[in-house]
Amino acid sequence: MGFSGLSFGFWRVMEIITLIPTLGMLAWFVHQYDVTNRLTPRSILVMFIVSVLAAAWAIGTLFLYSRAKHSAKFVAFVDLLFVGAFIGAVYELRGVSNADCTHFERSSYSGSLGDAITISGNVWRPRTNKTCAMLKASFAFGIMNCIFFFLTFIFALLVHRNYEGKREKVVVKRTTSHVSRHGHRSRSPRHSHHSSRRSHYV
Repeated sequence: MGFSGLSFGFWRVMEIITLIPTLGMLAWFVHQYDVTNRLTPRSILVMFIVSVLAAAWAIGTLFLYSRAKHSAKFVAFVDLLFVGAFIGAVYELRGVSNADCTHFERSSYSGSLGDAITISGNVWRPRTNKTCAMLKASFAFGIMNCIFFFLTFIFALLVHRNYEGKREKVVVKRTTSHVSRHGHRSRSPRHSHHSSRRSHYV
Protein backbone atom coordinates (compact mmCIF):
# COMPACT_ATOMS: atom_id res chain seq x y z
CA MET A 1 0.00 0.00 0.00
CA GLY A 2 1.55 3.27 -1.12
CA PHE A 3 1.26 6.81 0.20
CA SER A 4 -2.01 7.46 -1.60
CA GLY A 5 -3.53 4.26 -0.20
CA LEU A 6 -2.47 5.08 3.36
CA SER A 7 -3.79 8.62 3.03
CA PHE A 8 -7.07 7.32 1.65
CA GLY A 9 -7.43 4.96 4.62
CA PHE A 10 -6.56 7.68 7.15
CA TRP A 11 -9.17 10.12 5.90
CA ARG A 12 -11.73 7.33 5.64
CA VAL A 13 -11.21 6.69 9.36
CA MET A 14 -11.62 10.41 10.06
CA GLU A 15 -14.90 10.38 8.15
CA ILE A 16 -16.20 7.46 10.20
CA ILE A 17 -15.09 9.07 13.49
CA THR A 18 -17.02 12.29 12.71
CA LEU A 19 -20.05 10.61 11.13
CA ILE A 20 -20.85 8.24 14.00
CA PRO A 21 -21.55 11.01 16.58
CA THR A 22 -23.44 12.95 13.90
CA LEU A 23 -25.67 9.93 13.35
CA GLY A 24 -26.26 9.55 17.08
CA MET A 25 -27.26 13.17 17.62
CA LEU A 26 -29.49 13.43 14.57
CA ALA A 27 -31.12 10.06 15.30
CA TRP A 28 -32.10 11.48 18.71
CA PHE A 29 -33.84 14.42 17.01
CA VAL A 30 -35.63 12.13 14.53
CA HIS A 31 -36.82 9.94 17.41
CA GLN A 32 -38.11 12.90 19.41
CA TYR A 33 -40.14 14.21 16.49
CA ASP A 34 -41.44 10.71 15.77
CA VAL A 35 -42.55 10.19 19.39
CA THR A 36 -44.54 13.43 19.34
CA ASN A 37 -46.06 12.57 15.91
CA ARG A 38 -44.48 15.56 14.24
CA LEU A 39 -42.64 15.77 10.95
CA THR A 40 -38.87 16.02 11.24
CA PRO A 41 -37.66 19.36 9.84
CA ARG A 42 -36.11 19.06 6.41
CA SER A 43 -32.81 20.56 7.59
CA ILE A 44 -32.34 17.77 10.15
CA LEU A 45 -33.70 15.00 7.92
CA VAL A 46 -31.43 15.82 4.97
CA MET A 47 -28.30 15.84 7.10
CA PHE A 48 -29.38 12.60 8.80
CA ILE A 49 -29.98 10.74 5.51
CA VAL A 50 -26.72 11.96 3.96
CA SER A 51 -24.79 10.99 7.11
CA VAL A 52 -26.30 7.48 7.17
CA LEU A 53 -25.42 6.84 3.52
CA ALA A 54 -21.96 8.36 3.87
CA ALA A 55 -21.15 6.31 6.99
CA ALA A 56 -22.22 3.07 5.29
CA TRP A 57 -20.16 3.92 2.19
CA ALA A 58 -17.09 4.92 4.21
CA ILE A 59 -17.15 1.76 6.34
CA GLY A 60 -17.73 -0.49 3.32
CA THR A 61 -14.92 0.96 1.20
CA LEU A 62 -12.51 0.98 4.15
CA PHE A 63 -12.92 -2.69 5.08
CA LEU A 64 -13.13 -3.81 1.43
CA TYR A 65 -10.20 -1.66 0.31
CA SER A 66 -8.45 -4.54 -1.47
CA ARG A 67 -11.46 -4.81 -3.79
CA ALA A 68 -12.26 -1.11 -3.84
CA LYS A 69 -8.85 -0.18 -5.25
CA HIS A 70 -9.67 -2.14 -8.43
CA SER A 71 -12.57 0.27 -8.97
CA ALA A 72 -10.94 3.32 -7.39
CA LYS A 73 -12.24 5.57 -10.16
CA PHE A 74 -15.83 4.68 -9.24
CA VAL A 75 -15.04 5.19 -5.53
CA ALA A 76 -13.70 8.67 -6.36
CA PHE A 77 -16.88 9.47 -8.32
CA VAL A 78 -19.13 8.47 -5.40
CA ASP A 79 -16.99 10.45 -2.95
CA LEU A 80 -17.41 13.51 -5.14
CA LEU A 81 -21.18 12.99 -5.04
CA PHE A 82 -21.01 12.95 -1.24
CA VAL A 83 -19.10 16.22 -1.30
CA GLY A 84 -22.04 17.78 -3.11
CA ALA A 85 -24.55 16.04 -0.81
CA PHE A 86 -22.86 17.38 2.33
CA ILE A 87 -22.69 20.87 0.86
CA GLY A 88 -26.45 20.71 0.31
CA ALA A 89 -27.05 19.31 3.82
CA VAL A 90 -24.91 22.00 5.43
CA TYR A 91 -26.79 24.64 3.45
CA GLU A 92 -30.12 23.29 4.73
CA LEU A 93 -28.83 23.38 8.34
CA ARG A 94 -27.24 26.82 8.00
CA GLY A 95 -29.81 28.43 10.31
CA VAL A 96 -28.06 27.07 13.39
CA SER A 97 -24.69 28.57 12.46
CA ASN A 98 -25.44 31.91 14.15
CA ALA A 99 -27.27 30.46 17.14
CA ASP A 100 -25.87 31.20 20.60
CA CYS A 101 -26.11 27.86 22.39
CA THR A 102 -24.34 28.97 25.57
CA HIS A 103 -25.26 31.93 27.76
CA PHE A 104 -24.53 33.04 31.33
CA GLU A 105 -27.17 33.18 34.01
CA ARG A 106 -26.98 34.95 37.33
CA SER A 107 -27.72 32.75 40.32
CA SER A 108 -27.51 33.38 44.04
CA TYR A 109 -25.83 31.26 46.65
CA SER A 110 -25.65 31.22 50.42
CA GLY A 111 -23.77 29.30 53.06
CA SER A 112 -22.74 29.42 56.67
CA LEU A 113 -19.49 28.98 58.53
CA GLY A 114 -21.14 28.40 61.86
CA ASP A 115 -23.93 29.99 63.84
CA ALA A 116 -22.51 33.49 63.65
CA ILE A 117 -21.20 33.73 60.06
CA THR A 118 -23.40 33.56 56.96
CA ILE A 119 -22.09 33.96 53.42
CA SER A 120 -24.30 34.88 50.49
CA GLY A 121 -23.86 36.40 47.06
CA ASN A 122 -24.44 36.12 43.34
CA VAL A 123 -22.47 34.22 40.72
CA TRP A 124 -22.63 33.98 36.92
CA ARG A 125 -22.85 30.42 35.62
CA PRO A 126 -22.81 29.19 32.01
CA ARG A 127 -25.94 27.50 30.70
CA THR A 128 -25.86 25.43 27.50
CA ASN A 129 -28.87 24.57 25.39
CA LYS A 130 -28.17 20.92 24.60
CA THR A 131 -30.43 20.67 21.53
CA CYS A 132 -28.85 23.77 20.04
CA ALA A 133 -25.34 22.48 20.80
CA MET A 134 -26.09 19.11 19.19
CA LEU A 135 -27.39 20.74 16.01
CA LYS A 136 -24.40 23.07 15.87
CA ALA A 137 -22.01 20.13 16.32
CA SER A 138 -23.78 18.26 13.49
CA PHE A 139 -23.43 21.37 11.33
CA ALA A 140 -19.68 21.54 12.07
CA PHE A 141 -19.21 17.82 11.37
CA GLY A 142 -21.03 18.29 8.07
CA ILE A 143 -18.56 20.98 7.01
CA MET A 144 -15.66 18.76 8.05
CA ASN A 145 -16.96 15.87 5.95
CA CYS A 146 -17.22 18.13 2.91
CA ILE A 147 -13.45 18.51 3.21
CA PHE A 148 -12.77 14.88 4.17
CA PHE A 149 -14.70 13.41 1.24
CA PHE A 150 -13.00 15.79 -1.16
CA LEU A 151 -9.64 14.56 0.13
CA THR A 152 -10.62 10.90 -0.28
CA PHE A 153 -11.86 11.77 -3.78
CA ILE A 154 -8.38 13.03 -4.67
CA PHE A 155 -6.57 10.09 -3.05
CA ALA A 156 -8.89 7.58 -4.73
CA LEU A 157 -7.94 9.08 -8.10
CA LEU A 158 -4.26 8.70 -7.16
CA VAL A 159 -4.87 5.07 -6.16
CA HIS A 160 -6.55 4.51 -9.54
CA ARG A 161 -3.61 6.07 -11.41
CA ASN A 162 -1.06 4.00 -9.50
CA TYR A 163 -3.04 0.79 -10.01
CA GLU A 164 -3.43 1.40 -13.75
CA GLY A 165 0.28 2.20 -14.03
CA LYS A 166 1.20 -1.08 -12.37
CA ARG A 167 -1.15 -3.00 -14.65
CA GLU A 168 0.38 -1.42 -17.75
CA LYS A 169 3.87 -2.37 -16.57
CA VAL A 170 2.78 -5.98 -16.01
CA VAL A 171 1.16 -6.17 -19.47
CA VAL A 172 4.24 -4.69 -21.19
CA LYS A 173 6.53 -7.07 -19.31
CA ARG A 174 4.45 -10.11 -20.25
CA THR A 175 4.23 -9.00 -23.88
CA THR A 176 7.99 -8.48 -24.08
CA SER A 177 8.65 -11.87 -22.51
CA HIS A 178 6.25 -13.58 -24.94
CA VAL A 179 7.82 -11.90 -27.99
CA SER A 180 11.35 -12.82 -26.88
CA ARG A 181 10.39 -16.48 -26.39
CA HIS A 182 8.60 -16.62 -29.74
CA GLY A 183 11.59 -15.07 -31.52
CA HIS A 184 13.99 -17.57 -29.92
CA ARG A 185 11.89 -20.51 -31.05
CA SER A 186 11.55 -19.23 -34.62
CA ARG A 187 15.32 -18.80 -34.97
CA SER A 188 16.23 -22.29 -33.76
CA PRO A 189 15.05 -24.29 -36.86
CA ARG A 190 16.84 -21.95 -39.22
CA HIS A 191 20.08 -22.41 -37.36
CA SER A 192 19.78 -26.21 -37.41
CA HIS A 193 18.90 -26.26 -41.15
CA HIS A 194 21.87 -24.06 -41.98
CA SER A 195 24.27 -26.26 -40.03
CA SER A 196 22.92 -29.42 -41.76
CA ARG A 197 23.58 -27.89 -45.19
CA ARG A 198 27.17 -27.15 -44.22
CA SER A 199 27.76 -30.71 -43.06
CA HIS A 200 26.35 -32.05 -46.37
CA TYR A 201 28.79 -30.09 -48.53
CA VAL A 202 31.75 -31.15 -46.44
